[in-house]
Amino acid sequence: MARDLPAAQEFYGAVLGWTFRPTSLGEEFCVGLAGGSAVAGIGALARSLQAAVAWTPYFLVDDATTAAARVRERSATVAVGPLAMPTGRATLAADPDGAVFGLWEGETIPGWSVGQGAGPARLELRTRDAFAAAIFYGQVLAWGSDERESCEVGYEDHQVVVRDGTHTVAALRGGAVESAPDPQIRPRWHVYFRVADMDAAVGAASGAGGMVVAPPAPSSGTGREATLRDPDGGLFTITGD
Repeated sequence: MARDLPAAQEFYGAVLGWTFRPTSLGEEFCVGLAGGSAVAGIGALARSLQAAVAWTPYFLVDDATTAAARVRERSATVAVGPLAMPTGRATLAADPDGAVFGLWEGETIPGWSVGQGAGPARLELRTRDAFAAAIFYGQVLAWGSDERESCEVGYEDHQVVVRDGTHTVAALRGGAVESAPDPQIRPRWHVYFRVADMDAAVGAASGAGGMVVAPPAPSSGTGREATLRDPDGGLFTITGD
């Protein structure tokens, strides 16, 4: 969600090379495209709302009402919804530690996937207790159950990893194993986007009014990563060479 939709389009177009198209949700919402493929959605945040600008992951569910009930049953918060929209129903929620996420029941863009193609490189939950978070999301979203037969949940490299088939959908990480939850961590979901030229993207972000929170540095996988903040305050990480 952005406070100024045209300005957000200009920024992400300059930094990530996206183009944009409208959607059936109206003039206040658009889809960002990379090479003609959908990457993410950007919506206009009502100026009367004092909510922080942020990237929020939405997870597909079979029944938004059932999923929202599961959220409430586990001492978490359903802030909005399920709301009826032209192509489905949306819910905005927060997990027990306050990390905000969405639920979506309805149509999706064919071929869109985290970790593959033009979509986000990955989603990562930074939280105080990764195991407790894994239990919560596993129960709400049916990760690793018969309802989601293709979804596997495992532990590796000090984090909980969720895979759908051969690629990673999300990672949940917190403090050290068997240690007390870290009170200094502000729980939130974080999104990673791919770029072809890391240095060019970082330079474009600075030139377009953004901020470099963490400069390019080698990542745990291949290539480099840099964390940026858009002019509205939205935080995201880019990954590439």
